[in-house]
Amino acid sequence: MKQIDLRSDTVTRPTQQMLEAMITAQVGDDVYGEDPTVNRLEQTMAAVTGMADGLFCASGTQTNLVALLSHCQRGEEYIVGQTAHTYKYEAGGGAVLGSIQPQPLDFETDGTLDLAKVERFIKPDDFHFARTRLFCLENTQAGKVLPMDYLKDARKLADRHGLGFHLDGARVFNAAVKLGVNVTAITTLFDSVSCCLSKGLGTPVGSVLCGSREFIARARRWRKMVGGGMRQAGILAAAGLYALSHNIDRLTDDHANAARLAAGLSGIKAIHIDMDAVQTNMVHARIDADMTALVQHLAGQGIRISPGNPVRLVTHLNIDAADIDRVVAGFRSFF
Repeated sequence: MKQIDLRSDTVTRPTQQMLEAMITAQVGDDVYGEDPTVNRLEQTMAAVTGMADGLFCASGTQTNLVALLSHCQRGEEYIVGQTAHTYKYEAGGGAVLGSIQPQPLDFETDGTLDLAKVERFIKPDDFHFARTRLFCLENTQAGKVLPMDYLKDARKLADRHGLGFHLDGARVFNAAVKLGVNVTAITTLFDSVSCCLSKGLGTPVGSVLCGSREFIARARRWRKMVGGGMRQAGILAAAGLYALSHNIDRLTDDHANAARLAAGLSGIKAIHIDMDAVQTNMVHARIDADMTALVQHLAGQGIRISPGNPVRLVTHLNIDAADIDRVVAGFRSFF
């Protein structure tokens, strides 16, 4: 029986074609700048995002960390969402390793940060306060796509106050596909962007940080300091190059499967879903049930979900429409 894992889009397995690209990759010592495949991935992602340069890192946590360290100095501050990955889910790296103070704000229901509130929390140039240096957004935010007009207004706010502007683009390609725009329409509004390869794009590992040449030079030093210098990393970079060529347009399939899943589950009385929030590859559902029993029931049918409530269900390239129908049937059988 095929196992269906809806916990995250990080659980994907590389396809045979991706594995072949990895096996045949040309490699060298990347710390010396001599891995041709890593160099090509960094140049390709920079071009794809409309940036000048790129830096291949082991994870999105690492790209976000070195971005914070490159934008801010000790005792400075970044403004971020209360449940944003760069604040809540990265072990406090900016504060612990960079002495950078986060200023978290609550998200609005549409996944944005209220820009008027952001502006109120920018600290004046006064030695009593940490100096506000950076404004961070995440796209998508809990599966919701930040509107283009909002991003343009956020860019203007950052410019008015002389702030750096960083995007945790963990699923920025999902956002671009949903909006029907080239990803550069989003990424070029920012000073730096972290692009994850191991979520919707389906690689085994890795993210690329993009920005100006000067910014990436600083980030490269920080990457080395936090243990991110890799050697023959072209084996991993080859998966990223394959994904950029083959796995972006197909994200529409993941979005369609999430919509199919939400529609199927919404017909169950005990499951509550905000259908307007199902915009990309995530379904958030509040369930009137014993979640431990539900998780165990579905596991017995080869379906894995997280135990939280509300629960996040995530579609990806290892899940097709037939799998979605099987998941809906599994939930129905429990209720």
